[in-house]
Amino acid sequence: MSRLKELRKYVDSEINRMEDAQKRTGAIAHLYGVSLAATMIAKKRGFDPELCAMAAMLHDLHAYKSGSYDDHAHKGAELAWKILGELNLTDERETELICSMIYHHDDKLVTDSPMDEVLKDADVIHHCMNDLSKKIKEKEQKRFDSLCEEFGMQAAAQQ
Repeated sequence: MSRLKELRKYVDSEINRMEDAQKRTGAIAHLYGVSLAATMIAKKRGFDPELCAMAAMLHDLHAYKSGSYDDHAHKGAELAWKILGELNLTDERETELICSMIYHHDDKLVTDSPMDEVLKDADVIHHCMNDLSKKIKEKEQKRFDSLCEEFGMQAAAQQ
């Protein structure tokens, strides 16, 4: 089994413990949606698509498990470090890259390392394109506009 499939199996088992079916469905849609977007962005930008997809699968897991988004990126990086260590899927360098992406993913107005930016951008793509009726968050608008330009798409008008 590939590393990504093994990680998805683990994440699925954690998400399936959520009692609220609607929240569970939303969590699955978001993690898999961001993972797909991260894979595409990584391939386009020349980064490791598997590591980016793995980071995306873990990026909000802490929030889903705890029910809180308070400091979820930093706490999520700690959880990811623990999970990756337990599953023994990555070496230390890969674990550090994944955890850095997760740690920084909520800082949408700051530019971090190029791989950190992959996860931020994948998260923004899912936030902005998963429900086109929702207004784009102010902190994500500029990043979303840049992504639309990068991918040759017409930027959505602010709702």
